[in-house]
Amino acid sequence: MKSVSMTLAAALALGGAIAATAQTTISPAAHAHGAAPTAAKVQLDIPVAAQAAVSVVDQFGSALTRGDLKAVGTLLDADVLILETGGAERSRDEYLGHHAISDAAFLKGTHNQLKRRRARLHGDLAWVGSESELHTSKDGKPLTLLSTETIVLKRNGADWRIVHIHWSSRPKR
Repeated sequence: MKSVSMTLAAALALGGAIAATAQTTISPAAHAHGAAPTAAKVQLDIPVAAQAAVSVVDQFGSALTRGDLKAVGTLLDADVLILETGGAERSRDEYLGHHAISDAAFLKGTHNQLKRRRARLHGDLAWVGSESELHTSKDGKPLTLLSTETIVLKRNGADWRIVHIHWSSRPKR
């Protein structure tokens, strides 16, 4: 049961990485299963200098949702540290060989609604914080989870790689 809840929490928190950052509202393409688009506004605080790092966060979320673990791996630093639900995965290989598989499977049936995102750049480091609602079902009943995500990236030349992720989620009341 602990493994299932840890996997669920990790997968749910991943939703924050999926929505496009250049939008102020969610596009119809961001909705799972052809659902009607919502008119919810997304609050973005992303300086121009941080947009390249945010793009990597979006690529990561999209690749994970598609189940493209090869693409996921290219965006993660070899020594990435992923913290969630009191647990840790301490490398790209550890994540790809374990949690990424269940995260991708879960995200395929989840609708993500980005609510807020803030990003900052400090030299060759950037952080992206996202708050989302994830809509899914459990035991045939609708379930909405509030999800937060912090991703830290490091620039190596022209490329950004994810060096740290922290995910957290809880059911919405």
